[in-house]
Amino acid sequence: MLTTKAIIYQVFTRLFGNTNTTNRPWGTKEENGVGKFADFTDLALEEIRKLGITHIWYTGVPHHGVIGDFPEIEIESDDPDVIKGRAGSPYAVRDYYQVNPDLAVDVTKRMEEFEDLIQRTHRKGMKVIIDIVPNHISRHYLGKNNPEGVEDFGAQDDKSVAYSKHNNFYYIPEEAFEVPTPKNNYRPLGGEKHALSDGKFDEFPAKWTGNGSRLARPDFDDWFETVKINYGIRPDGSKDFDELPETSDSWDWKTHLDFWQGKDVPDSWVKFRDIALFWLEKQLDGFRFDMVEMVPVEFWSYLNSHIKNKKPDAFLMAEVYKPALYRDYIFKGKMDYLYDKVELYDTLKYILQGHGSTDVLPSLLDSQRDIEHHLLRFLENHDEQRIASPDFAGNPWKALPAMVVSATVSTSPVMIYFGQEVAEPAAEKAGFGDPSRTSIFDYIGVPQHQKWMNEGKFDGGRLSDNEKALRNYYSEILNFTLNHEALMGEYADLHAFNRASSPGYSHRQFSFARWTQSEKLVICTNFDEYQRISTTLKLPPDLLDAWHLPLGEREIREVMFGKKNTLLKVWESGAELNLELGPWESAAFLIS
Repeated sequence: MLTTKAIIYQVFTRLFGNTNTTNRPWGTKEENGVGKFADFTDLALEEIRKLGITHIWYTGVPHHGVIGDFPEIEIESDDPDVIKGRAGSPYAVRDYYQVNPDLAVDVTKRMEEFEDLIQRTHRKGMKVIIDIVPNHISRHYLGKNNPEGVEDFGAQDDKSVAYSKHNNFYYIPEEAFEVPTPKNNYRPLGGEKHALSDGKFDEFPAKWTGNGSRLARPDFDDWFETVKINYGIRPDGSKDFDELPETSDSWDWKTHLDFWQGKDVPDSWVKFRDIALFWLEKQLDGFRFDMVEMVPVEFWSYLNSHIKNKKPDAFLMAEVYKPALYRDYIFKGKMDYLYDKVELYDTLKYILQGHGSTDVLPSLLDSQRDIEHHLLRFLENHDEQRIASPDFAGNPWKALPAMVVSATVSTSPVMIYFGQEVAEPAAEKAGFGDPSRTSIFDYIGVPQHQKWMNEGKFDGGRLSDNEKALRNYYSEILNFTLNHEALMGEYADLHAFNRASSPGYSHRQFSFARWTQSEKLVICTNFDEYQRISTTLKLPPDLLDAWHLPLGEREIREVMFGKKNTLLKVWESGAELNLELGPWESAAFLIS
């Protein structure tokens, strides 16, 4: 378990260093620009670190499908009929043993350039995470860089059957793949002519599509650019491998590793184990796993125990959307951290949009108490709408109470997405990607981030004063979480008690206590857009029993932003502090 807060900076690697502002829909890399590993200079990394970051998740590093040839390395263009966008989806990996050539200054040295980035990041005191996408791979997968002894996916498959335990793919025997029928006037590359854009892709027999579609012609809304990996789940849903016993949820990773020794596991398990261990050799610090619920929990037990055997402190976080499965993936699958999207993220988004009440938060957080350390908190990532987009909040300051709660309410890691801290609205019509989310499929610039980047100065020189203040606010929140041990300690809800006993305390506020033996904090937020808070915050009896506060009145300090003090009153039967917060304002008081 982490002893200090982990703060993750997710950055879309291809977009970070791009200074080109053309942003033509469906533009080529020559027109719209493309960022490189080299753009993460020592100066850029130092400014990221100063924001309060401990881990960088470099998104889109493995070589995925891309439109365009790279003759220097004998790589031909992917087929536009099975590629989303022009730059391609980072979740349609084409070669797991190489990096995206778009990201290199010299494509013949692309892996060396990434290895240099890993070392630069480490020298700045931050750790490095990349994606592994186990559920599916590119429909045009071609392992040209496999290490000696590693066979390509599907090389030994029996293609005459839909399923076999050691096949890497599922097949539709005797049927050829057909390109999906487009919807909404979609045309590959926006209609631009291309030698391979003919509505055809040669694949026989057809494979199941990445999201599980068993149709030779998948629907346009299916993940048609990918094919599903076979993990030993038969087409009827039954398991063709040993299942974990019920007691496995109490095992440590070493016991999980022992369980799999000598067992006949599907070939795909071994292939992804070897991929993970290959990347660990590059001195990576961990992985973000894509769509883990589409892969059996037994595989995660197998993979993660092998990873931990190689690197016991590996940082393993996973994309999940089914709260009922959280505990299986944590305790049986040996994941360190899971997305908390469906519960806390969705709830906070609803509240800050003015639709919901903070009264739902105490029970939600209480239901997660046994796994709170394992739930990754965030308000943005590459799949979600940008806070500053009209479809989310519009005004980026509106989300700051939710950011304070996300960062301080639990011992778990918190993540921000690059550009979030400078109010990026993702307004561009990039091509395949739609406005409100920064496109991961297209060559595009990120305007607000480019203003902070300021042609490589990384000083925010082109931001407005308001935008600079926003980034500073994020920095204050994130650095606060790093520097206060109470945030890795105990938690007590103050909201429900005050809703019942403190006049003027409303459903647009939220407050809680965090503490260790040597530090006590009370954290308060105001989600209201218009109303100023002027009330008293009462401390419940059980908290007073735990804290043993001296009697009397005294001034206490606000320590997150350092802008205000207030009066704490303690008597034999209770305690309270004066609370004044403006719209969207938060405070953390150090209790002495």
